[in-house]
Amino acid sequence: PDAERAPVSNIYWSDGDSGRLDGQPFRLANVDSPETGGVGAIGGARCEEEREIGYDAKEFIVELTRNADVQIARSYGADRYGREVVDLNVNGQSLARIGLNAGHYRPWPDWCGSLGIEVAEAG
Repeated sequence: PDAERAPVSNIYWSDGDSGRLDGQPFRLANVDSPETGGVGAIGGARCEEEREIGYDAKEFIVELTRNADVQIARSYGADRYGREVVDLNVNGQSLARIGLNAGHYRPWPDWCGSLGIEVAEAG
């Protein structure tokens, strides 16, 4: 898509890695943040500890992007939920790299397992 290097004038974060860019749903590419949804809910956190650090990740990313120069660096098209999958730059730096370095993102993690918490599988 032609959205690459496009400036973003309005960003809303649903959680640490997804939300809305100028009103359109998006998800960051190739990284994952802890979930903030209720434990046991579809798409929610798998343990309460994940949910707690999910709120920390969201707060970090909201503050990082507040009043910043945010641009879509690359768009990969829509995911299965219709969200545009993107790489974002904040003040010229990769948002994913910043979040990874700060410990708020991981490349496709199991957050509860990485916290040393055993989770009972559903079913």
